[in-house]
Amino acid sequence: MIDIGVNINHSFLIDDIEKTLTEMQDAGVNGMICIASDLEESKLVQTLGQEHAEIWNTLGCHPHQAKTWTKSSKAVFSKLIQTAKPIAIGETGLDFNRNYSTPDEQFYAFDEQIELALEHNLPLYLHERDAHKAMLERLRRHPELAKKSVIHCFTGNQEELNNYLDLGLYIGITGWVCDERRGANLQASVPHIPLDKLLIETDAPYLLPRNIRPRPKKNHPKYLPWVAMEVARLKGIALEELILNTNKNTESVFGIELKST
Repeated sequence: MIDIGVNINHSFLIDDIEKTLTEMQDAGVNGMICIASDLEESKLVQTLGQEHAEIWNTLGCHPHQAKTWTKSSKAVFSKLIQTAKPIAIGETGLDFNRNYSTPDEQFYAFDEQIELALEHNLPLYLHERDAHKAMLERLRRHPELAKKSVIHCFTGNQEELNNYLDLGLYIGITGWVCDERRGANLQASVPHIPLDKLLIETDAPYLLPRNIRPRPKKNHPKYLPWVAMEVARLKGIALEELILNTNKNTESVFGIELKST
C-alpha cells in the first residue's frame, strides 16, 4: 500500500529519512507521497523525490500560505515542474476555517494553481476546510480536471461526499476515520465511497489513528495499516481487497507505478 499524504518537513520524520523509510516499509507501506505547502517545501520534496524511489511529491501552495503567492509564483513553479515533474499540483485549495490567508489571497493562489495543473496535465491535490461551496464553484468550472483530482483528508458528511463524487474526485481518507470523538460523519460516509474512488493516507505527523495501542505521540507513514483496517471494516470488505483497489486508484490518478509487495 502507499501513503498518499505525508507532511515530511518535520524533524520527527526528515532528520533520519532512511529510518523513516525503513520503518514505513517494514509495516507494509511501500511508498509515500510527500505534500508541499509552499515554495521552499516544494523544492525540498522535489529533491527527496529525486533521491528516493519510495517517495513521490507534489508541488504547490497550501491555502494557509496563499499570502506568499505573488505575480511571479506561477512562473517559478512552472520552472520547477519542468525540472522534475511532480505527481500533482498542491496541496492547494481553500480554507476558511482559520483564514491564515485572506479569501481573496486564497482564490488568487488557487486559480493560478488550477492553471498550472491544466498547462502541465497534472491532477490537483486539494485541501478544503469550511469552504465547500466555494470549492465546488471553482472546480465546476474545470470538470475534466476535477475528474482526475484528489480531495485530500476528506472529513465531511455524506452530502459533501456526494458533491465531490459528482465532480469525479478521488477521496483521500486519513486517521480521522479512527477518531471516536469527531469522526462520526466520516465513518458514516466511508461506506458510500466507491472502491474505484478511494485513497488512503496518514497526513503524518498529524491525525494519528486513535485505534493504535499503545498510542504513539505522533503519526507516521508506518501507521497507514490502521487507517486501512478501519476503512475496510466500515466498507465490510477484506483488507486485501481494500489495498488492491487503493493501490490501483493511486496508480491511476497520479500516473505512477507502485512496487509489488
